[in-house]
Amino acid sequence: MKQTYSRIVVKGGVLSPAELKQILELAESAGLATISFGSRQDILFIKEEGNLQIDTQDKFQLVSPDEIGAENIVSSYVSADIFPNTPWLTGDRYLYILEQFRVQPNLKINITDPKQRLVPLFTGHLNFIASAHEDYWYLYVRLPEWEDTMMYPALIYSWDMAKVASAIEAILQEEPENVEFLFELVNDAVDSNNRTVDSPLEVPFHPFPYYEGINRVGDDRYWLGLYWRNNRYYTDFLKVLCDLCADSRIGKISITPWKSIIIKGIPENTKIEWERLLGRYGINVRHSMLELNWHLPVNNKSALKLKEYLVENFDKRDISTYGLTFGITDYTRKAYYFTSIIVEKNLPPPGLDGIKIRNTYNLLYAKNFDPNTQQYIVYVQEVDKAELPGLLIELSKMYFEQLGKKPERSKKLSSPKETIKTEAYQCSDCLTVYDPQYGDSVQNIPALTPFEELPETYLCPLCDAPKAKFTLKIFEKQIE
Repeated sequence: MKQTYSRIVVKGGVLSPAELKQILELAESAGLATISFGSRQDILFIKEEGNLQIDTQDKFQLVSPDEIGAENIVSSYVSADIFPNTPWLTGDRYLYILEQFRVQPNLKINITDPKQRLVPLFTGHLNFIASAHEDYWYLYVRLPEWEDTMMYPALIYSWDMAKVASAIEAILQEEPENVEFLFELVNDAVDSNNRTVDSPLEVPFHPFPYYEGINRVGDDRYWLGLYWRNNRYYTDFLKVLCDLCADSRIGKISITPWKSIIIKGIPENTKIEWERLLGRYGINVRHSMLELNWHLPVNNKSALKLKEYLVENFDKRDISTYGLTFGITDYTRKAYYFTSIIVEKNLPPPGLDGIKIRNTYNLLYAKNFDPNTQQYIVYVQEVDKAELPGLLIELSKMYFEQLGKKPERSKKLSSPKETIKTEAYQCSDCLTVYDPQYGDSVQNIPALTPFEELPETYLCPLCDAPKAKFTLKIFEKQIE
């Protein structure tokens, strides 16, 4: 059965009740009774058959499935104030930062807090991750043609994030092959208030959170998480929900990458109204964690059927998967995985068109069962569907056996093992460091040129401060 769908971009996965209601009315005008959510916190219009006719409105950006670019910005705003968070990164701070992105990016951008677990950190081309320094962010880059994620060699200021992202998009035609070259090109293109990276990114491990139901936060507030197994949310229910948000003076509704909704800031005196709403429409908000911790391809019925089969087997055996996450995907080496365990469906062998054969699967698990390591280990290959439940249970037992033990560090995110002290000259205006090991290619200074041998006309490559502004500093350099 042919299915047609379009995406509506929702910047940062956050929108007002009025905006959501307008989108719901747009869906109904196209003959749809439901909407769905995408992996990047966007909204999907899906029609089972026939063409999808949508009245375009300038207020909302619609993207067809085969359109290249116009990517949604993912953010962990949804986690702010209800899950563990970096103290300075409040919900309001996210909104101010998202407002800086006036042009829809063609690269995938993630803006996340490393202390939360609901929104993946590294699934974008540009991954801004909050540091301990207020309003400064690590930037991990994996451009479309890059195999690995690389750390940008400076912390990015909150109010520079949008223009740095725009600059990177503009210089993609230069085909930068590494992050050092990218850094030079960006510094030539924009003025930015960077800060030196003084410590490696630490991503603490937290079990995957339970994100459904009505939950208390603080003394007089609640948050509500809503989840549908089939990712089809009825427009008539959601419109009433939007009206209740307005009556409760709730300004924002959030979409998660797990294809669910979270509403924060429900006042205690309206909690009974929310319970009444859920009861009137028969909404189940007590799904098992076995249901909630899965990520499936959008609009993929075979993946949904496989998930139901696996969850049923887990449930029959009374298996706990608390803290684990599972993904089902068609085989692709370009995938950006963000779950602890991956069930990878293999492509059928070539040349067998018209011949019905059994599907086979590979199982992979993230190093330390932590998807933020970005390293996946093959557990088994080309196994039958009937073997999957037992193998997944084996993996879940491996997870619990290592839970709480000191994890093996990822090479990509680890703290180096040894620290040495080095001397270097640093610009007192912008904190740029001149490293003799690399020289300064922008000003044709060859590598291994001591600072003392630089010409008196030498200027800081970032802020154009004179050579006299550089002072000798002692730095701690960490090495493997």
